[in-house]
Amino acid sequence: MIRYLNYNTLLKSEFSERVQKISINAGFTCPNRDGSKGTGGCTYCNNQSFSPGYAKPVKSVSEQVEEGIAFFHHKYESQVYLAYFQSYTNTYDTSENLIKIYREALSHPKVAGIVVGTRPDCINDELLDYFAELNKSKYVMIEYGVESTCDDTLQLINRGHDYAGSEEAIIKTAERGLRTGAHLILGLPGENRETILTHADKISKLPLTAVKLHQLQLIKGTAMARQYAENPGWFHMMTAEEYIELVIDFLEKLNPAIAVERFVSQSPEKLLIAPNWGLKNFEFVHKIEKRLAERNTRQGRKYMTPITRNEFSERK
Repeated sequence: MIRYLNYNTLLKSEFSERVQKISINAGFTCPNRDGSKGTGGCTYCNNQSFSPGYAKPVKSVSEQVEEGIAFFHHKYESQVYLAYFQSYTNTYDTSENLIKIYREALSHPKVAGIVVGTRPDCINDELLDYFAELNKSKYVMIEYGVESTCDDTLQLINRGHDYAGSEEAIIKTAERGLRTGAHLILGLPGENRETILTHADKISKLPLTAVKLHQLQLIKGTAMARQYAENPGWFHMMTAEEYIELVIDFLEKLNPAIAVERFVSQSPEKLLIAPNWGLKNFEFVHKIEKRLAERNTRQGRKYMTPITRNEFSERK
């Protein structure tokens, strides 16, 4: 029994070969760091925690693509690649400069498309129109850092935008026929289980292709690490078992048409303060799948469409 929609299933339906993402650091910054929206960045953010060794801004985009392909080629010779613009805000520049950078990555014959990570407040119609045109010949996906659907939380973590902005950006992107993703962090300070499960209800109403879930991680050198040292009562650091149960509860409420690309994030041990579960990503996925079977449940089991909600209210 297929108990959740795996994002890899969607990729297999679009490509005849295996697909591998290559992380690219194009040297962008963030409006929440350079003073445009704020300074210091989001309280949880240390970009080193998710940037692989081959992706460094001192290297050109072409060099990073070449090194990324060389890194993965020995594992699977027959595969195509997606250039994943991951570090910081990858639409935060002029359209002219951005398009030049994207084209550089796409110039490699083995690169079949791009995945662009960005903020909902750093997208515009001109750029979306470019992506829509590019989408006719290449794979294009735009991933938005939503992180939370609660404005109080977004303010607490110094995010610099509200949830309404996330909704607007996702809808505008999907309206152009573009694949659209969202990132959520589960376990942010001030959010309990009930609050987190409302995230599933809210994002299920949006035209999303996929979602990435991340457990809250405390990373050295971040504002949140300092907050944790000063106010540990703000935080509830979940055990792996507790997080697994939360993820499954989340899946039950998630629209079954939204694919799940990731359940957890894995930061370098030298940067990680907590939680240190000692599990690789694939091990965690296995535990999720095993627990889904044990609970005999699936993604969307408790999902109700807007029509069903209205009918339910009328019956009451």
